[in-house]
Amino acid sequence: MKPTIGRTVHYISHGTPVRQDGTRAFSSKCRTAFVTETPDNPQDSIEAETVGLMVASPTGLHFHSLADGGCRYSESKEGGTWHWPEREGE
Repeated sequence: MKPTIGRTVHYISHGTPVRQDGTRAFSSKCRTAFVTETPDNPQDSIEAETVGLMVASPTGLHFHSLADGGCRYSESKEGGTWHWPEREGE
């Protein structure tokens, strides 16, 4: 699939850094996001899968523009990346 403007994707938040006692104030979470930008002339597959996102979270909307580096695609679901929504039952 190709990311296009307006598509719904999932964004993995970074969460907060791990404290000295091993706990975190906020863990990494999957959030709903919408593609707001795609590269005009991607030079390779990584650049083609880096998009601008608007992420919806309980604290508000967060924007990741291509001008600021955007968000890259990752099947491993690392913090700060996006992936396609899982299908029901997967």
